[in-house]
Amino acid sequence: MTTSTPKAVLVIGAGDATGGAIARRFAREGYIACVTRRSADKLAPLVAQIEADGGKAHAFGSDARKEEEMVALVQKIEAEIAPIEVAVFNIGANVRFPITETTARVYFKVWEMACFGGFLMGREVAKAMLPRGRGSIIFTGATASLRGRDGYAAFAGAKAALRALAQSMARELGPKGIHVAHPVIDGAIDTEFIRTTFPERYALKEQEGIVDPESIAEAYWQLHRQPRNAWTHELELRPWMEAW
Repeated sequence: MTTSTPKAVLVIGAGDATGGAIARRFAREGYIACVTRRSADKLAPLVAQIEADGGKAHAFGSDARKEEEMVALVQKIEAEIAPIEVAVFNIGANVRFPITETTARVYFKVWEMACFGGFLMGREVAKAMLPRGRGSIIFTGATASLRGRDGYAAFAGAKAALRALAQSMARELGPKGIHVAHPVIDGAIDTEFIRTTFPERYALKEQEGIVDPESIAEAYWQLHRQPRNAWTHELELRPWMEAW
């Protein structure tokens, strides 16, 4: 462990794959992992694993779309656990609907999950980081951040908006010492969803043809560790055989 004073990493959307891997990676470096899902009970295995590996973790059940919950979450961590040194927004909301079947409710909900929640997290952690003049804010992007595929109007609209949010925040907060980054994950990730829904893609795992969540987590750690004379705002992560 490399930290001498308590520091927290906040992972919004700490699922069983990417978000959990990010939390574990930072916990190995001594960061206190503060992980969230809408149901805190689902985080018990992740917390147990981090603690078994010698780290510290706290689970929170919160809805990233609710302003009052995000405000309270950040305030609680800052007051009772440790300063938030790193914040990661990792909510997916990847759904497919033909445009004529995309209801207003679906479009709005996808935007809330994939973009508005990112705004709320980014705003609140920026308030905490600015007086300290340091910190990293990372928003997980997707292929849809860059181009919209047929059937993914809601998802692409939300992820493109999240990318624009990240750019604006980077330009505003970078000169004040806060590193804002937007990694684009361009490829299938090794998750239960991919395994069960796209078995032909999952079969490429044997050839390292899908993205390993641990590799994503390592990239996030390296982003946070970058010296401020050479910060990366956007990077793309894809398997070597991915067509792009």
